[in-house]
Amino acid sequence: MLFHVTVDGQPRWASGAPDTGPDQLLTDQRLDDLLAAAGSLTGWPAEGPLPAGTRLLPPVESQPVWAAGVTFGRSRSARTEESTTPDVYDLVYSAERPELFVKALPGMVVGPGGAVAVRADSTWDVPEPEVGLVLNAAGRIVALVLGDDVSSRGIEGDNPLYLPQAKVYDGSCALGPGLLPVEEAPSWPEISVRLVVRRDERVLIDDESALRDMVRRPDELVRWLYRGLTFPVGAVLLTGTSLVPPPEFTLLAGDEVHISATGLGELTTGVESTKDEW
Repeated sequence: MLFHVTVDGQPRWASGAPDTGPDQLLTDQRLDDLLAAAGSLTGWPAEGPLPAGTRLLPPVESQPVWAAGVTFGRSRSARTEESTTPDVYDLVYSAERPELFVKALPGMVVGPGGAVAVRADSTWDVPEPEVGLVLNAAGRIVALVLGDDVSSRGIEGDNPLYLPQAKVYDGSCALGPGLLPVEEAPSWPEISVRLVVRRDERVLIDDESALRDMVRRPDELVRWLYRGLTFPVGAVLLTGTSLVPPPEFTLLAGDEVHISATGLGELTTGVESTKDEW
């Protein structure tokens, strides 16, 4: 797995197993192979262990993050239950064209050990654990990554036209812990995703689902994303979730979110609230 790290304030890329500690990572020269995928990814000029004090960064640089919605039956059901216009979600679930939206612009992504955010003007907020596709400029899938598409179900439920406010704000997207090159990844149907949410040492959510239940194919979502759009340095595309917490649950500041998947390690973040005044 490839990790974006910083040592003495300088961002670099390195490799190791998904559960490798930051100070045990090795510099990696294979990043030249991913250069077209992630635009400005560059390897270290020398090889060897990274020094103590290495810190993990979000595994993207200047790539935008997009997301797909309503790609699982459970997601469709949850959106239908929360919305005052439920037909919208039924229609997109079965339509040829998928739902795709911008999730995070460069510089907005939270990395491992950081904190995602819930909106101060929302009362119902959930994590959405997903597997993301790391794409090169030509639209080829070159790596997989874990993501959290944090969402305000209350705001989107009021009106689907509020989707950008429910989905895109400071701290609404996390990626990590690193990039798993696609040739090293399990096959898509073999990947299971798990979500655990802890609050004051209590486990509030512990759920798991398999990607084989997704109604869209990864390459299908990529083709639609690249229709009418170009990504000179590539992009990340989150593929949707079926792990939807029950209606009585909402994220609160101080919670801990753990997202893991087969072969992809674990993405752990805290939770904070956005400021309530502008």
